[in-house]
Amino acid sequence: MSRKLDIYMLGRMPYHPTWDLQKAWVDEIDRGIRHDSLLLLEHPHTYTLGRSGKKEHLLIDEEQLKQAGITLAYIDRGGDITYHGPGQVVGYPLMFLGEKGDPHQYLRDLEQVLIDTLLAYGIQSERKEPYTGVWVGNVKIAAIGVKFNRGLQSKGFVTSHGFALNVNTDLTLFQKIIPCGIREYGVTSMAQLLGKQLDIREVMQTISDILPRHFNREPVFKQQDGDELLTHFTEER
Repeated sequence: MSRKLDIYMLGRMPYHPTWDLQKAWVDEIDRGIRHDSLLLLEHPHTYTLGRSGKKEHLLIDEEQLKQAGITLAYIDRGGDITYHGPGQVVGYPLMFLGEKGDPHQYLRDLEQVLIDTLLAYGIQSERKEPYTGVWVGNVKIAAIGVKFNRGLQSKGFVTSHGFALNVNTDLTLFQKIIPCGIREYGVTSMAQLLGKQLDIREVMQTISDILPRHFNREPVFKQQDGDELLTHFTEER
């Protein structure tokens, strides 16, 4: 029997409260009191620096960050520095992998979800060894950075963090960092490749149709916006 996957297609949500929500829900999934969940959303302008990130890969100082209205977050996922912002679909799959879950295969499956999503829009994409993420030729269109949280109540891991797919993203924001610590290759977006802006909600829907099939989950669509979700979360705490 497949596990249920609660899917939330949300609006724009601030980074740090959403990260707090992830951590709380990971604990609840581990304790068996919440279904696996997928959050699909946008963030305001944010740079996140993962556990293996190097501060020198941020090319502007704190005053310039403040003037540009960009948040800097030091976080617990794998990987280096990346950008999140308007026009980008960020996905946080919070899923129990089980005692025999394979973290390496999980990353490959996430990549395949994004490859299949892009193909639905006529974009041919691929993996690029030795990097994690999804590429169109020598430019990166989707970044992946995850954390595998060892269960305290259950045997196995619960995933957090996830992927960022550039849809209508302002790519100039990547010029202020060395994305994922990779100097030799650039970034692109669906809008740049297709020559038009896309409907973010439609892209979220495509992802939400594809991802459950790859992970053998039964999708359950939740009707809740980001503000409502965070307000309820804050009240519960």
